[in-house]
Amino acid sequence: MIKECKICGVTDSITLSYIINHPCPPKFIGFICNYKKSPRYLKIKKLKKLINVNKKNCKFVAVLVKPDNKILENIKNLEFDYYQLYNCNPTKTQDIKKKYNKKIITAFTIKEAKDIKDHKMYKNISDIFLFDSKGYEKSMSFDHSLIKNIKFDKNIMLAGNIQFDDDLEKYKEIADIIDISGGLETAGLKDISKIEIFLNKFKNYKDET
Repeated sequence: MIKECKICGVTDSITLSYIINHPCPPKFIGFICNYKKSPRYLKIKKLKKLINVNKKNCKFVAVLVKPDNKILENIKNLEFDYYQLYNCNPTKTQDIKKKYNKKIITAFTIKEAKDIKDHKMYKNISDIFLFDSKGYEKSMSFDHSLIKNIKFDKNIMLAGNIQFDDDLEKYKEIADIIDISGGLETAGLKDISKIEIFLNKFKNYKDET
């Protein structure tokens, strides 16, 4: 059952303030910290300024693709609650978790069934498993049935071309947390009207379940 949502790829203060102060804010807000191919990537100076706010009840997530020590040191004192790690082996993930004392979202990019098996190696490390497409910044989909019938011992976050007006019912047997980014954008920028529709839809879904 879907319990929470995450809005990812926030890049400006107006959007961030709107999300944080919404009557039904997402539990998680994500920021792209080191993946320069993404149009949502934030340079460190802008990132520090952007997230220096009262986040209220939201949890801030640093999205990191195979992070090196430089980016980890640059963000270590910022108000992040979770590190979302792509392409990070279990040993590196464990080291990051211990050194920086952060909760970990381990991201798995899925194209076929064999891509899922790696989750077992992170069983005692990760706090949340995220299943995403291979598209990264391209908001591609993957076949959700690949994970539908697997029993996980973690909350499952689901990403990959989820749209602002999707019927959330179709994800309820797969995900605990919905992660949306490109589906809230128009011409590559976060669209307040789409965010409003999505958050209200999410609130109505939770009220009905």
